[in-house]
Amino acid sequence: MSQPILLLNCGSSSIKYQLLDPEVGAPEAVGIVQRIGLEVGTITHEVGDQEYHQARPFADHTEAVAAVVKMFTDHGPSLDGVVAVGHRTVHGGATFVKSVLIDDTVIDKLVELSDLAPLHNPPGIAGINAAKEVLPDVPHVAIFDTAFFSTLPAEAYTYAIDHETAHRLGVRKYGFHGTSHSYVSKKAAEFLGRPVEDLKTIVCHLGNGASISAVDGGVAVDTSMGLTPLQGLVMGTRSGDVDPGLHKYLMRTGLSIDQVDTLLNKQSGMGGMCGFTDMRDVDAAINSGDERAKLALDVYVHRLISYIGSYIAVLGGVDALVFTAGVGENAAHVRRPVVERLKNLGFELDVAANLARSKQPREISTPESKVRVLVVPTNEELAMAQETLDVISR
Repeated sequence: MSQPILLLNCGSSSIKYQLLDPEVGAPEAVGIVQRIGLEVGTITHEVGDQEYHQARPFADHTEAVAAVVKMFTDHGPSLDGVVAVGHRTVHGGATFVKSVLIDDTVIDKLVELSDLAPLHNPPGIAGINAAKEVLPDVPHVAIFDTAFFSTLPAEAYTYAIDHETAHRLGVRKYGFHGTSHSYVSKKAAEFLGRPVEDLKTIVCHLGNGASISAVDGGVAVDTSMGLTPLQGLVMGTRSGDVDPGLHKYLMRTGLSIDQVDTLLNKQSGMGGMCGFTDMRDVDAAINSGDERAKLALDVYVHRLISYIGSYIAVLGGVDALVFTAGVGENAAHVRRPVVERLKNLGFELDVAANLARSKQPREISTPESKVRVLVVPTNEELAMAQETLDVISR
């Protein structure tokens, strides 16, 4: 029996969407609305090999979601059989430790949590309200980026600041990309033919945003992102870890707190260091002799192997190191130095396998490697659809 799920991922000025049956796996339709609230917006709707475009203003998320529904009405497939709508929700705080049916109480709590994710939760709430308005007769489910990391032990999520302040303001590590880390750790176990409960796995979700997790027996025990998605690895435009004193230092030089926030979130990382955020461009620049690009990649790799090494210690050993997301799945020139610099810890790279391209899970370590090294494509939308179906089936 077909059970299609409409999946919505709402940003401040965009909505990505898919119609997907979790039993089938492949999406029936995908699309994106962009430039919501601006003078001219766009919507692209793909069904099979057909692509439909429209350019017009979308005043708000309600108009944008209505436009999405009209695209399905005009170009298919029909939404009449949709059994639920799944909403990617970035920050659930300490309140939401699993996906939930959305009601007024849930929305009120998400509003309360917006201070923890001011760039992400408000547009997500707007998208939820808009979708409930135009699709009122089906259940709506919130799937939280932070939920997979609700299992972190207190020693991993607690910041060493004043206890009362931390408790009152909810200051702690929450982690993000949880849907991807959960999905990939399970797929890695499936690929290896072992129960996920028996594996110690380190997952490297490397995209424009990047995070790493330590997963013990299918349970997350540490992750690199923190209170916000800024902490941790070097990313496309985000700095990752810096000295917390940097904020005050920069403000003393004349920058406002908003300028510091913009600098660290949007003008740092690979882009800030060398001018390139796409690892293909970084590789090309290095090959042409660009020293800044070479240093930027060295910094990126150094930060990554530092986390891998610390997570091996946290886990007390590791069975599998897994690369996923855009960079992790496609950038052989990033994976190679990471694995080669871990050689003394029992990692051995199969150079030819690392260079091979595939959309399927694959191993890139040699038979002699003490740690299995895998590339596992992530599929956050499929994971969201499975979560949504699980919630409405309870």
